Amino acid sequence: MLEALKEEVCEQNHELPKNGLVVGSGGNVSGRDPETGLIVIKPSGVKFSKLTPDTMVVVDIDGNVIEGKMKPSVDTGVHLYVYRHREDVNGMCHTHSPYASSFAARGARIPAVLTPITHILGRDVPCSRYATPGEVDTGQAIIDAAEGGMAVLVKAHGVFTMGKSATEATSIAMYLEEAAMTTHLAMLHGPVEELPQEEIDRCYAWFRQNYGQSGKKNVNS
Repeated sequence: MLEALKEEVCEQNHELPKNGLVVGSGGNVSGRDPETGLIVIKPSGVKFSKLTPDTMVVVDIDGNVIEGKMKPSVDTGVHLYVYRHREDVNGMCHTHSPYASSFAARGARIPAVLTPITHILGRDVPCSRYATPGEVDTGQAIIDAAEGGMAVLVKAHGVFTMGKSATEATSIAMYLEEAAMTTHLAMLHGPVEELPQEEIDRCYAWFRQNYGQSGKKNVNS
């Protein structure tokens, strides 16, 4: 069942420790199959090095285990809450990556001072209110703070990114951590200047039109 999605979700979970976004077994990636509505997510408490497509857990939108021998991630309820409220989201990634989470520790947003964030997100990375750990409060905090965006910091917790797929959500988490690190280092030397909204909008539109291999593009670019 959902073999391709299980392979994708497993692969993207492996990207988290590979890119320094998690330690131990903390953090998780999930993906939703748009046809069945079923969600694939990593099992709870299993080290990333032990994950295989066969260890992935398939659940329905109510959290019932449809396939899998292990208990799903403790954050499954949060993922499901977001999926229920965001039809445009079919992938989620949660990390405690150090630089981005340092902003969450202060209850601060990551300002859009770098073009990589504007290209991918088209805005800053907001930070939510403090949320009591658990499905409803954390999920609601993510939905409220995101305002339709694809990345949120949850105060005193960590990073939640969303995407059209598990792969896109994980990619956003990686770029977000890089931007958080660079922004943090810049802020050590003084205030940083956020890009004006019209430039943020221009960068976002330009990236959407030109990045990747689809469409007519200059092969030398």
